Order: sequence, then C-alpha cells, then structure tokens
Amino acid sequence: MDFLKKLFGGGNEGSGQKAKDRLRIVLIHDRTDISPQLLENLRDEIVTVLTKYMEINKEKIEIDLDRDENAVALVANIPVIRIKRGSVEMQ
Repeated sequence: MDFLKKLFGGGNEGSGQKAKDRLRIVLIHDRTDISPQLLENLRDEIVTVLTKYMEINKEKIEIDLDRDENAVALVANIPVIRIKRGSVEMQ
C-alpha cells in the first residue's frame, strides 16, 4: 500500500511528481485495462518472491505494462542491493 500512499498523498514528493505518477497509473490502466489495485497486488507479490532471494530497494521499484499492437509486456526496474547466499527457506 506504500505505492498507493505515495500516489495519493502519503509521500514526501512535490505535487507535480504526484500528478505525474497519478497520470502514469491512469495511462497504464487505459492501455491494459488493469485496475490500479490489481497492479499494486502484482507489485506486492513480485516483491514478496524477490525478497526470498535478494535484498531489494522497495522504495525505488518501477513496474509498468508496455503494450504494442500484439502484446503486453511487464517491464520492471527493481534495484538489487545484494543477493542472499546460502539456503533459502521455502514456505
């Protein structure tokens, strides 16, 4: 929910950046017909899986859906701080 808080007033960024982020979400929704909540759920699940194997910067994750004539691609920029070595306990 941090992502939505940032978009709708919970972050420390300026109003111009907030408006830009809101517009980006609206455009993503229009292009892919995916609700902002579904996109947030997808982001949360990706973060959950990745944190089992690596330490990531959750604040700087960028996830977008890119569409061309024939397909939609999930594009993610996820800053990795370090890879977790050794055994990873699976649940």
